[in-house]
Amino acid sequence: MEQSPLQALAAALQDHPQRRAIERSVVSLLEIARNSGDADEWRLINGALADIRDGLSVFAPHRQTRKVTVFGSARTAPEEAAYRLAQELAVEAVSRGFEVMTGAGGGIMEAANRGAGCENSIGLNVDLPFEQHANRYVNACDGRLLHFRYFFTRKLFFLRESDALVVMPGGFGTFDELFESLTLIQTGRTPPIPLVMLAPSGDRFWPDWLQDIQQDLASRGLISPEDTSLLKQASTAAEAMEHICHFYRVFHIAQFAEDRMELLLHSPIPSDILNTLNREFDDLVDEGNISQGESCDSNGILRPCLRFHLDRRRIGLLYRLIDRLNDLPVEVAPAIEQPGQRVCSLPPCP
Repeated sequence: MEQSPLQALAAALQDHPQRRAIERSVVSLLEIARNSGDADEWRLINGALADIRDGLSVFAPHRQTRKVTVFGSARTAPEEAAYRLAQELAVEAVSRGFEVMTGAGGGIMEAANRGAGCENSIGLNVDLPFEQHANRYVNACDGRLLHFRYFFTRKLFFLRESDALVVMPGGFGTFDELFESLTLIQTGRTPPIPLVMLAPSGDRFWPDWLQDIQQDLASRGLISPEDTSLLKQASTAAEAMEHICHFYRVFHIAQFAEDRMELLLHSPIPSDILNTLNREFDDLVDEGNISQGESCDSNGILRPCLRFHLDRRRIGLLYRLIDRLNDLPVEVAPAIEQPGQRVCSLPPCP
């Protein structure tokens, strides 16, 4: 006799390593079921879960490859300088061992997928009320194109799977993605990753915008002065990728251990420099000081780390600390001199 879905789930849970978490998820669904018979509500739940299921399935084979996400206008024409720059960026990213993710649309997204090529592109499309086609450079890529039902699940995977973000000139959608990323980074809801604003040389799109941010938001105290440290600017593909690679020169990944922040590193920090960092970044620490130790990363590799109680209102200052670490004249072991959380089989960044 064929098992029901619930019977199949119960059998699958017997030896599952995440059994407790799955059981909590099932309990949440049962609680919703007790209180809701609304078709629209269950359509939302089913759609969101299907998006997450599909996303996890598509990204599973690519977890060992680092990725850069490119945001920008779908209206940028192939003859425009920004289109050519997006294509150059993707070529540069692939040459340094990255795959390239986009929203799978036209314009900047098309240019980035075109430069990366099918074997190095991933497209995260979204269903819209009007007809939208994925660009031809990612549409035919087997197993590399996702169609999301909802923007919020699509954004979840952009941030979850990215080692870096590059934002090029665009409209409402681009700024939505930029501010969503900034909000999640600033509030500590996503680990620190480099965010680069890229526009062709001489294009004032980002310099003027950043000046407005500093004058209108920072000067009024609506953001912290150091929050602009979350952003880097570039005018060439090589410069953008240098920012990204440098972000991971000494810094490897940030993770929380109980109530402390851990910055996992590629190299230990000399004790005299650690004392200097404690003086320079005292405002970043909620209590105590910055100490040095070792911790395991997501691949089970034991790495040097810095531990401290993070003042979560000072994420911009955390980025300044990461910049300071990456500028230190310390030797980095070649075996782990790679950007991002994931192992890469291609040559590391120089």
